[in-house]
Amino acid sequence: MSEHYSDRAQVILLDIEGTTTPIDYVVEILFPFAQAYVESFLEAHPQDQAVEADLMGLRQDYEADVALGLSVPEWKDGSMIAAVAYINHLIAIDRKSTGLKSLQGKIWEQGYQDGRLRSQVFSDVKKAFVRWKSAGKQLFIFSSGSVQAQQLLFRYTDVGDLTGFLSGYFDTKTGSKKEVDSYRKIAQAIGVPCSKILFISDVTAELRAAQAAGMETLFSLRPGNRSSDSEGFPVCQDFDSI
Repeated sequence: MSEHYSDRAQVILLDIEGTTTPIDYVVEILFPFAQAYVESFLEAHPQDQAVEADLMGLRQDYEADVALGLSVPEWKDGSMIAAVAYINHLIAIDRKSTGLKSLQGKIWEQGYQDGRLRSQVFSDVKKAFVRWKSAGKQLFIFSSGSVQAQQLLFRYTDVGDLTGFLSGYFDTKTGSKKEVDSYRKIAQAIGVPCSKILFISDVTAELRAAQAAGMETLFSLRPGNRSSDSEGFPVCQDFDSI
């Protein structure tokens, strides 16, 4: 059913969690790792400007939450260590915060480099990457995780380094994954019309936004995904048929 989608697509744009990678890897391994090491990471990088930039963004998130009357851990003095409880709260609720995702990527980098982390992809992913690239397709990633985190995930997989197959990465700096304009920006950045891009995700709100921008769409139905309701979008249970 989905074969004709890849035939007319020049670009395949992929979500990560629930599409290329099991949700459990992100929720049960990556998130707890970031929570366990955020305090020691901040203590080890007191003068790091990139870390300070992440914290500035997170401070803005905190102040916005307080202004909205949300129940969040107190971040009294704005210091690095005082931020830990709030950061762990955002990780626990999977807040799509640019500052949080950027900081998580930095924490995960250490884990990948020293071997404590090894990312998981579904068994059909590498084969599909090889097949799509051989067919002349460009492959891109659009995830709420930072570009750094995306690159790390595909560099340190349990089937080897897959970054050579990927032409680029997009994160929340491009915009929300549920906003139509984000997909138009991606098409513009790639230099390919939306009609020539196939977007695959397990989140129907993202598929609706991509479809409204003019992209082809497929609903990813993987083991362990949160929902099996494609809401009318064509379904792919693996990449073998694409």
